[in-house]
Amino acid sequence: MKFTEAQLEQAIIDLLKEEGHEHVYGKSIQRDLSDVLLKEDLKRFLIERYKTENLTSMEADLIIRQLENLPASDLYESNKTFMKLLSDGFAFKREDRSQKDIWIYLINFEQAASNTFKIVNQFEILGYHNRIPDGILFVNGLPLVVMEFKSAIKDHSRCLQAIDCALS
Repeated sequence: MKFTEAQLEQAIIDLLKEEGHEHVYGKSIQRDLSDVLLKEDLKRFLIERYKTENLTSMEADLIIRQLENLPASDLYESNKTFMKLLSDGFAFKREDRSQKDIWIYLINFEQAASNTFKIVNQFEILGYHNRIPDGILFVNGLPLVVMEFKSAIKDHSRCLQAIDCALS
């Protein structure tokens, strides 16, 4: 019996669903193909997480824009900056300057259940090249794990037949 890449993809999705991750087929998400964030998930998380500080919808949009505007010209530096923002958090200056700054964390490390975990398969991304990873694990709308599934079991019978024919 062959175990195809599609079966492997589905098996991983099923395992993640058992762990409580929502599954979404990438092509069903309405967005610009150059967008890599699930903006509504991130915005919903930010507004909920910082509701006691009265974070506004516009302020959540500003935070999202800050992440989107990391320069693509130097991927290493952008990834380093993003990882620092993700792990350490950052100060956010309020829209209303009379309010004090908020220290923003993009993931709630203290209460994991308050984060949104989503596995998205076949999520097309248009950048310098068109890419469609087999799966991306999003946490609060942030693409943190990219997966490419390859079957470890290949049917080599045609290869062997071709070798036999070549040798005869």
